[in-house]
Amino acid sequence: MILTGPAIAAAVAAGEIAIDPFDPARLSPNAYDWRLGETLRICDGDLDAAAPTPFTETAIPTTGLLLQPGVLYLGVTLEQTGSERYAQMLNGDRSTGSLGIWVHVSAPLGHAGHAIRWTLEIRAAKPVRIYPGMTFGKLIFLQTFGAPASYQQLGCKYRSTDGIDISRLYEEMPGSGA
Repeated sequence: MILTGPAIAAAVAAGEIAIDPFDPARLSPNAYDWRLGETLRICDGDLDAAAPTPFTETAIPTTGLLLQPGVLYLGVTLEQTGSERYAQMLNGDRSTGSLGIWVHVSAPLGHAGHAIRWTLEIRAAKPVRIYPGMTFGKLIFLQTFGAPASYQQLGCKYRSTDGIDISRLYEEMPGSGA
C-alpha cells in the first residue's frame, strides 16, 4: 500500500522518511512532487553495456535548456530522499509527460534503506525547454512487508549514489574484475 500525503508528512516529522529539502506544499494526495536538479549529463555517442558511458556534463541555466529528441540525458533530483522503513517509487507525471518528456521509465524503485538524490533517465519526443528546480514528477512511498532488509547493509552497487550516476552494468560483464 502507498502512503497518503498526510501520512508522508507524519513519517517525515517522525524521522521515518527523509526528504531534503522538504516542502509540505509539495505533498499531493498520494505522493510528493519532486523537482529537477541543476545538472545534466549528456550521453555521447554509441552506448555499450560492457563499458562506462561517455558523457559531457552541463549546468541547466536558469533560462532553461532545450532537450533534443534522440539524445539520452541523465539528470538528478533536487531532493535527496530515503527511508529505512519504506520503499520509494519515483516517476514522471502527467505535466512532464504532456510535454513529451519521458523521465525515469526504467528504474523507479528505491529500496528501503536507499538514501539518494535520484539519477534520472530523460528523453524528449520533441525539442522541449526544461528548467532547474521545475516540478518533474511524483514520488510515492510504499509500506514494506517481511523481514527488514536495508539497501545500505546489503552492499548493493548504487548504494553510495549522491548525484548523477552512469550505468554500472559494465561491472557485471565477464572479465570486468568486479
